[in-house]
Amino acid sequence: MGREKKKYNSGQATTYVTRSSALRRLQLHLVDFRKICILKGIYPVQPSNLKKAGRGNTAPRTYFRLKDIKFLAHEPLIWTLRKYKTHRKKVKKAAGRGDRRKVYKLTRNKPFYKLDHILKERYPTFVDALRDLDDPLTLCSSFAIMRKNSNMNGDLLPICRRLLLEFMHFIVASRSLRKVFLSIKGIYYQADIQGQTVTWLTPYNLGFEIPKDIDLKIISIFTEVYVNLLGFVNFKLYHSLNLQYPPTLFSASTAHSLDGVKYCQEHEGVSERVACLAHDLARDTTGIGADAASIDDSRTAEDEELLAEGSEDAEAYKKMREEETKMKKFQKLFEGCKFFISREAPREALTFVIRCFGGKISWEKTLYIGATFNEDDETITHQIVDRPNQEKRFLSRYYIQPQWVFDCINARILVPVEDYFPGAELPPHLSPFAKEGEGEYMPPERKDMLARIQGKKVPSASPLDDDEDELVDDAAVLGQEEEAFDEDDLKGESMLQAAEQRHIDEINRRMEEEEGKQGGEGGEPTRDDEGDQEKGEAGGEEGETPKKKKKKKKRKPKTLRVAPGQIEKPDKEAEEKLQAKQELKLREMMIKKKDRYTYRNIKAKEQRMASKRRRLEVRREKYEEERKRERSQRVEK
Repeated sequence: MGREKKKYNSGQATTYVTRSSALRRLQLHLVDFRKICILKGIYPVQPSNLKKAGRGNTAPRTYFRLKDIKFLAHEPLIWTLRKYKTHRKKVKKAAGRGDRRKVYKLTRNKPFYKLDHILKERYPTFVDALRDLDDPLTLCSSFAIMRKNSNMNGDLLPICRRLLLEFMHFIVASRSLRKVFLSIKGIYYQADIQGQTVTWLTPYNLGFEIPKDIDLKIISIFTEVYVNLLGFVNFKLYHSLNLQYPPTLFSASTAHSLDGVKYCQEHEGVSERVACLAHDLARDTTGIGADAASIDDSRTAEDEELLAEGSEDAEAYKKMREEETKMKKFQKLFEGCKFFISREAPREALTFVIRCFGGKISWEKTLYIGATFNEDDETITHQIVDRPNQEKRFLSRYYIQPQWVFDCINARILVPVEDYFPGAELPPHLSPFAKEGEGEYMPPERKDMLARIQGKKVPSASPLDDDEDELVDDAAVLGQEEEAFDEDDLKGESMLQAAEQRHIDEINRRMEEEEGKQGGEGGEPTRDDEGDQEKGEAGGEEGETPKKKKKKKKRKPKTLRVAPGQIEKPDKEAEEKLQAKQELKLREMMIKKKDRYTYRNIKAKEQRMASKRRRLEVRREKYEEERKRERSQRVEK
C-alpha cells in the first residue's frame, strides 16, 4: 500500500501564509514589513477557499503568497531595515540614560538605503516607467502643496515640488500637452510622451485640512518610491531633448527680477526663476542635438522619395503627414499671443498651459518672481482677469476670463472671446475626456467643440441670439422658402394641377347628365306612392272630394364630389426604417436560445440609455427656457 496522504500538506494550505507567519519568517516588525511590501510591490491576496488556506480556521485573516514571502527573504534591503530596528533601540536606550552626545552621534550615523535596484526590477524598460507615471505625478502634486506634518517625513515635500516643476518644464519644452480639464477635485492634465499617454491630477493651491482617517505614514512610503522613479524619468526625458539636468536658465541675467529689485536671497534667485515656468531652460551644446536633427532630416527626405514613387503606402503616408501638420498647428496655438495675468487669476496653471502652446506670459512683478513685462506694455493681446469690473482698461487688448484658455486647448482652436468677457455668463466647461457612445445624449456645446476640432465653422453663442430669432420677419422667411423652389418645378406642378382639375370637371358633367335622364323617364312607384293611391280610391268611394295630391318629391342621389388630389412622393427614409425594422425582427428570430438572455440585456441597456437621453434633452430645454426668461427680465429692468 502507498503512504497515506496527510491533511493540509498540499494545495492552498501550503500556497498561502498568514501575515503573522510571514513576520516570523522574515523576523521583522509590522511597520518594516509593510514598508518592504510597498517598496517591492507585494500585496495581500484572498484565497478561493478560506477553510483550506487557514487549515480549518475560517476566521478573517490577512494572507500572502508563500512564494512572495520567500522572494522577500532574499531582498538585500531587509538587512537595512533590521539595522534600522537595532538603531532605534540604541537611540531609545541612550536617550533614557540622558547621554546626549551618544544620541547625537547615533543620529548622525543613521543607516540609509537606496531604491535603484528595486526600480530596475519593477520597471525593466523606460516605457514601463512612463506607463506607470500617472500615480507618481498625482501623489507628488498633492505632497507639493501640503504643509509639514508630524506623521510624515517633511523632507519629501520640497523634493516633490522640485520634481514636479522639472516635469512641467519638460512638457513645456516638448509641447506634449494635449488636454486640460478643470474639475472639482483639481486640474486634470493629459500629455503624450514618446507615444505614451500620461494623465495626472493637480489639486488647487488652496488651504485644506488633512483628513484624520488617512494614514500619511503609509502614503509617504509610496511617495518615497515615486520620488525616486520621477527623478530617473526626468533625467532621461531631459537628455532626450538635449536639456541640462538639473535645469538651469537660458541666461544668467534672468536670475534677477524685472526691474533689478531683488525679492529673494542670492542663492534662491535661480531656483525661484525656474519655478515660475516663464523662462526657457539652457540646452546642452555638445552636438547631440545637431546629430538628431540631421537624422530627422534624412528620414524626411527618404519619406518624400517614397511618396514620389507612388507606392501602396502613399495614402497612409499622406494621412500621417496631414495629422502631423494638424498637430504642429495645435502645438503653436498661442504663438503670437501675449498674456498678462491679473492678481486674482491662478498663475501657475495658466503659465504652464499657455507656455505649452507657444504663448508669452507675465504678471505683476510684486506678485511673484520672474515677470517678463509690465501691464502697460502695448503689445499685450490678452489680459486674464477674474473680476467683473476693472479700474484701468487698455483698448489694444482683450479682457477675458481664465476659462477661455482651457476651452481653446480642448477645442484646438482660438474660440470667440465674446462669450468670455468679464462679468459675462460663461458657457459650460465640458470635459475632453468624456466620450459619448452611440445613442447617448450629447450636449450642443459638445457638438460645437467636435465641429471646431474637425475644422468646421460654428457660430458663437451670444445672449442676444434667442431674442434676434424671435424678431425675424415672417415675410422674409416665406420669401426665402419661395426662392428655394426651382422655376421648372413650379411650372410642372401647375400643369399637373390644371390637368387634374379638367379631369374632375369632366366626371362631374357626365354624372349630371345621367341624373337628368333618370328624372325624365320616371321610375317605379314606391311603397309610399302606393299607399296614397289606395287612400284616394277609398275617399272617392265614400263620396268625399279628393284632396290635391302632393307632388312627389324626387330624391336626388348624392353626387360624388371629387376633391383635387396631391401626388404622394415616396418617403425613402420611412421605407428604409421599415425595412431595417423587418430585418431586425428576422435577425432576432435567428438568435440562438443560449444568447437570447444576453441580447435582452443589451436591448434593455439601450432602452435605458434612450430614456436617459430623452430626460436630459427635456432638462436642457427647461434650462434654456429659464435662461431665456432671465435674459428677458434683465432687458426689461
